[in-house]
Amino acid sequence: MAPTNRTAVIVDVLRDAFAPLMRADPAAFRAKYRKMARDPHAFYRGTACLFYHDVTAEKDESEGWADHGAERIWIHGDLHVENFGTYLNSDGRLIFDVNDFDEAYVGRFTWDLQRFAASLALLGWQKALPEDAIRKLVARYVRSYLAQVNHYSGTEDDEDFAIRLDNAHGPVLLALEAARTMRRADLLDGVTVMQRGTRKFVEDGSTRRLSRNERSDVVAAFHDYLDTIPESKRFDRELFYELRDVVGKTGFGIGSAGLPAYNVLVEGYSQALDNDVVLSMKQANVPALSRFVDTSEVDAYFEHEGHRTAVSQRALQVHTDPLLGHTSIGGVGYVVSEVSPYEVDLDWGDINEPADMRAVVDLLGRATAKIHCASDEDSKQDLVDFQVEEAIKTSLQGRRNEFVTWLCDWGIAYAERVREDHTLFVDAFREGKVGIAAT
Repeated sequence: MAPTNRTAVIVDVLRDAFAPLMRADPAAFRAKYRKMARDPHAFYRGTACLFYHDVTAEKDESEGWADHGAERIWIHGDLHVENFGTYLNSDGRLIFDVNDFDEAYVGRFTWDLQRFAASLALLGWQKALPEDAIRKLVARYVRSYLAQVNHYSGTEDDEDFAIRLDNAHGPVLLALEAARTMRRADLLDGVTVMQRGTRKFVEDGSTRRLSRNERSDVVAAFHDYLDTIPESKRFDRELFYELRDVVGKTGFGIGSAGLPAYNVLVEGYSQALDNDVVLSMKQANVPALSRFVDTSEVDAYFEHEGHRTAVSQRALQVHTDPLLGHTSIGGVGYVVSEVSPYEVDLDWGDINEPADMRAVVDLLGRATAKIHCASDEDSKQDLVDFQVEEAIKTSLQGRRNEFVTWLCDWGIAYAERVREDHTLFVDAFREGKVGIAAT
């Protein structure tokens, strides 16, 4: 495709996906686009919409890899190398897993693998790895994924695998060990101050106090949210969820620019001040994939995007955050979850040699298979009501090596396109063509 035509595609896809949010918060989007302009991988992170524009338009052999149900499973929707990290699960265990389920939707299992493969190829390029080394890393990831799919096919216990302190290694173990040293009190001390013996949110550049009417709406939404927590995960309502403070919140990452959000402070496990809990109540966005596929079945299933986000996370993650839920304000869906002190993202800054990267992608492949094949015990959805691992195995029967080769080729080729797209985007942004001025 000629550069002029591709620039038009990039501009049109971004405007279609983000125009309402651009109008609502131009400054946030200018900041988002500046982050995306920084390097090709940052651009890739912010353009899931462009990825799905491209993969849903492909009419080649890529369509033949997902069949027998594997073309309509719950997928993460934005799987890249930086969407992995630690969390404290509902059993109180520190787990390393996929995170950030805002883009989750029903689609081809291959789309998650393709998005990750291109991301890994971009990372390898930025670390100046030769193409052969990148190819081996992508192949390692895919083979690890397929081996874990085999594991799920051979067991009836979908909850027996998790990446934990006792079985992790390398940089993943370091992330888990770092999470273990963190304390709830440290998080609270960073975002709250003491007033008359209770905590209140700090007022700084990332927070704002609400008007009486807005606060009333948020408090009502908070009380509605409590009823969306599964009964098995609910704590003592007379104490745990007692509301202490609420503020408007800004300063989220690339994917959440322009989305309204609130932080809610509630009483925790006891009246001890170090047990207070911070909840994030964030407007849920329209998932990128839904713009390019028939959404009628999924749209009819959910009340709003907040409902979809919470349900999809339970469908994709074993032992989810016990505070995960959803609500709405003014008819718009919000997803609610804990701002956890135990979250540490995987840091690729010091993971530079292929040998070190291989050890990491082994675990990431297994974690990806886990989200496709295992669900939370409170996942009651029936949009996907079959054994995903069997659908994937049947789709790839007798041609796994061919699939690995295809995905390596595809990821490397698409990463090259992303690098070219990044250059076109930067030029278009500087020239004021992307729907928002660069200055």
